[in-house]
Amino acid sequence: MNDSGFLSTYSEAVLTSLSFFWKALWAFILGYIVSSAIQVFVTRERMKQTMGEAGKKSIALGTFFGFISSSCSFAALATTKSLFKKGAGFVPALAFLLASTNLVIELGFIIAIFLGWQFVVGEYLGGLILIILTWQIVRFTRPKELIRKVRRKLNDEEGKEKNDKDIPDWKERITSKQAWKQVARHYFMEWGMVWKDVTFGFTIAGVIAAFVPTAFFQTLFIGSGQNSNPGFFAILEHTIVGPVAAFFTFIGSMGNIPLASILYSNGVSFAGVMAFIFSDLVVFPVIRVNAKYYGWKLALYILGVFLAALIATAIIMHYGFALFGLLPQNSGGQSAAQTERFAIDYTFWLNLIFLVITGILTWLRFGGDKQQQHQHHHHGGNKGIVEQVLFYLAILSYIWLAGGIIVSLIT
Repeated sequence: MNDSGFLSTYSEAVLTSLSFFWKALWAFILGYIVSSAIQVFVTRERMKQTMGEAGKKSIALGTFFGFISSSCSFAALATTKSLFKKGAGFVPALAFLLASTNLVIELGFIIAIFLGWQFVVGEYLGGLILIILTWQIVRFTRPKELIRKVRRKLNDEEGKEKNDKDIPDWKERITSKQAWKQVARHYFMEWGMVWKDVTFGFTIAGVIAAFVPTAFFQTLFIGSGQNSNPGFFAILEHTIVGPVAAFFTFIGSMGNIPLASILYSNGVSFAGVMAFIFSDLVVFPVIRVNAKYYGWKLALYILGVFLAALIATAIIMHYGFALFGLLPQNSGGQSAAQTERFAIDYTFWLNLIFLVITGILTWLRFGGDKQQQHQHHHHGGNKGIVEQVLFYLAILSYIWLAGGIIVSLIT
């Protein structure tokens, strides 16, 4: 690759990263607002009533709340922690997490644009199967004592916050400026926890989309690109490699759809693509955030449950669609690079609205009394080696992005 070719690809990588983030920005903001509001307005007693122990009703409620929530993985993780911390059952909280990254309406629109209606049906129907399988796996394997310990730890971290019994009803609090200042504080705390993961994840996604040849993905998936239908073991390999590929290309439940279209256009099976799409919750940044919230033991347990459930779900969906003759016929899909990046569309207006809301939250957080600003200053002061590495990777990502913008302007 000559210098001009590299600069062109470099520019393409950076613009792809920025466009992916632009598409997901409003979902990030919405998710963190929901999470912050739950932490401030929802009492533990009320949460126990609606999403308590695992059962059909509480799991259905968790699924519904996820359906109307954010499609951003990081924001969903924060909201899930808030629900669990407030007393929601473990399985209903996981149902919320899975639904908020697989069953949301806007995700279906993006899948329809990049992949077609079969994948939309696969996403929604598969998302429900994923929740049911997760429920059954946890039902038979969950370490009850570990869950109790994690919940106790989260409650201890609440420590200095007011007891729920001392907190006024949400109807009173929702009209209180002080309560909304607390929402603003939680909102910026959530961003503070994951900005490094988000920055690096989106940057890497653009790099892979622009620099990694499609032949590399074809090599990963046995039998991809061939006319004949792959056998069971090839399908199984696709569903296992899908999460591995997602691990290295992760940008979130919406952002990974363009990359899924790249896999599909290069002959990866329906099961492999669905496994890739479902894998946004089994990648390192998500595992790390879960470990931050719950500790490594429970984070790795959740990883194992999700992996088993998504592999089984992808296989069920593939052969179920094949049974009814609904498997999509691959005719060479379009890649993410072929779509318009920064159009004046619904994404633009949603981003504008939620950026204005962020401005209001910024005023509430930093424009009020100084005593409010300096509270909770010692939160998370102990940084480990992973945190430090991610910090420097995020800084390098900003340098890379800035350089790509300059190149785009001068070429």
